[in-house]
Amino acid sequence: MTTTTIDGHELTIGEVMAAASRTGSEFAISEDALKAMHASRNLKLEILLTGKPIYGVTTGFGDSVIRQISPEKTARLQSELIRYHLNGTGPLASDEIVRATLLIRANCLARGNSGVSTPVVERLLDFLQHDILPTIPERGSVGASGDLVPLCYLAYALTGEGKVRHRGEVRDAADVFAELGLEPVQLESKDGLALINGTSFSSAIASLNTEEAAQLAEVADICTALASEGMLGNRGHYAPFIHDEKPHDGQRASAGFIHDLLDGSALSMTHDQVVDLNDPLDGRHFQKLTRSIQDRYSLRCAPHVTGVLRDLLDWTRKWLTVEINSSSDNPLFDPSTGRVYSGGNFYGGHVVTAMDSLKTAVAGIADLLDRQLALLVDEKFNNGLTPNLIAPVADDDTEAGLQHGFKGMQIACSALTAEALKSAGPVSTFSRSTEAHNQDKVSMAPIAARDARTIIELTREVAAIHLIAACQAVELRGLDEMSPRTRAVHDVVRAKVPFAAKDRQMDGDIAAVVALISSGAITEAARTEALV
Repeated sequence: MTTTTIDGHELTIGEVMAAASRTGSEFAISEDALKAMHASRNLKLEILLTGKPIYGVTTGFGDSVIRQISPEKTARLQSELIRYHLNGTGPLASDEIVRATLLIRANCLARGNSGVSTPVVERLLDFLQHDILPTIPERGSVGASGDLVPLCYLAYALTGEGKVRHRGEVRDAADVFAELGLEPVQLESKDGLALINGTSFSSAIASLNTEEAAQLAEVADICTALASEGMLGNRGHYAPFIHDEKPHDGQRASAGFIHDLLDGSALSMTHDQVVDLNDPLDGRHFQKLTRSIQDRYSLRCAPHVTGVLRDLLDWTRKWLTVEINSSSDNPLFDPSTGRVYSGGNFYGGHVVTAMDSLKTAVAGIADLLDRQLALLVDEKFNNGLTPNLIAPVADDDTEAGLQHGFKGMQIACSALTAEALKSAGPVSTFSRSTEAHNQDKVSMAPIAARDARTIIELTREVAAIHLIAACQAVELRGLDEMSPRTRAVHDVVRAKVPFAAKDRQMDGDIAAVVALISSGAITEAARTEALV
């Protein structure tokens, strides 16, 4: 296993993802980062000796900044800070979120401007190494001054207090420390504030959301390709010429991917092929076309929807990369000038805006796929497929009229989509004045990040229902007429979910395909076939 060195400047979202899943690298602090940390800590101690007030070091917190204490009380002040923020509620953050939070907080402090003692960052990395995961309630943070409530549970665990998850059990942190021979962190001035006064919890959730949303963008394009085949669509809608003339990178990427997925399909034809299916006028003044030369918007404009998500992810990654490589606490120490600065880097403005935007784009994907599914199941619009995608049955068969196929699945998909759309409104507009009007404008970044995660989960379930239905549709059309790449996706789904010959309970089918999406099996099938 390789060792990745953190220095507060070069951490990548990929490294955060690897740490979250507990794969890839071990982590250590670079020599330059250690020097920078020592320099800022020494400056902090020098200023302490002067008797000058330093926010959060020799003063109270927030609006209590006007109350100065003696240097002898500074360590105790940090412990009290952590205790009075231990009021989180709601579900506990997942192991993946906690691991990502540990790494991001360590990296931000390793940047060397926070004045913290070295054992603080070393112990954060020890937690990653031994998979010691503080139990962190998800609710209670307004995203400025940073993620105070969630991060205080992390800080509390570093001091050997509170509960942690270790080897599948929730245990007292003190017991785990003793078992592993680790020493609790002895907080000194500024250490507690530096640990909790930052955006690392919000950024952890946001980083994970970003990569899961990127996966959904590909899955949405795969769904569109299958729906186009099921609907006997026009793959000319995805021709490069169209999208080169409106050259948004994401739109072009989605259109190109769908176009390539449909290469070789006898179900979704080129524009010329579709046109040629219609009879010539032969001197007549009017005729009704036997096959429409233009699909409905949910198919024709799919790249314009999914492309927005793809493009948004580019700047979301850029913003989050800056955020996870920043000194996001307050105050900050500058050894080059010998000064301490009070500011607001704990404000999660970029994180909340990224996540509010991501919510809207991902919810749009759910809506797109829900509309495609509505076309597939409705005999008035599905171009000759059976009603609700039931298996064909003769009118005089005893089973005639009994089966309802994907009617219930479409209802469930609509409900999931409505929930995703309902949650897509911006949270940043709900700033609240808190803490005696000191924190009178706050970001709400952690709420936006949690909402975005929920919408991603809902949209993944929408995509699963869509894939099951689309596979049913193409099977009704004829598997031999599918493109090689969509057929590969179909086969992956069919390995878990059989053709619905009769009505049956399908919640297990949805869960199985959600797992396929999450594992990357769906996207891998579509990519692998391209190399054959």
